[in-house]
Amino acid sequence: DTALAELAAGGRVLLLRHAATTPGIGDPAGFRLGDCATQRNLSDAGRDAARALGVRLAAAGVRFGPVLSSGWCRCLDTATLAFGRAERWPPLDSFFEDRRAEPTRTAEVRARIAAWRGPGTLVLVTHMVNIAAIAGTGVAMGEALVLAPAPGSASAPPGAMGFDLVGRL
Repeated sequence: DTALAELAAGGRVLLLRHAATTPGIGDPAGFRLGDCATQRNLSDAGRDAARALGVRLAAAGVRFGPVLSSGWCRCLDTATLAFGRAERWPPLDSFFEDRRAEPTRTAEVRARIAAWRGPGTLVLVTHMVNIAAIAGTGVAMGEALVLAPAPGSASAPPGAMGFDLVGRL
């Protein structure tokens, strides 16, 4: 699979939407970060899929650099189940409820992607709304885009993608 070969080569970015959740869109009214009981969380199938993704990537020889995640429990859990670790990075937090945060967060994530050279694969776990803004395409729950930072893109003008889409998982 081309996407797996790209990841195994290193210097790539895995932009992953959290795994499958309990039914619904967004979070319940009054949800709070840091309190998983107030959020829409991974389903059992989502937990199994996150673990399976980690096994699949490890079997393909993919080595990981930082594993950065949105602070929502479904993203942190996806990262931890798949990669054994997660570091919260606020630019990956959902802006579903507050679209004013989108331009700044999207620019920060694109800049991080553009600057990545390795070692290993940079993993970014986030939400559909973020991925659509970052990459201009949608993904299903548990689906990932494999990105290659574009040469010279670390100094790309604001709004530039800073990467090439080289595959999907």
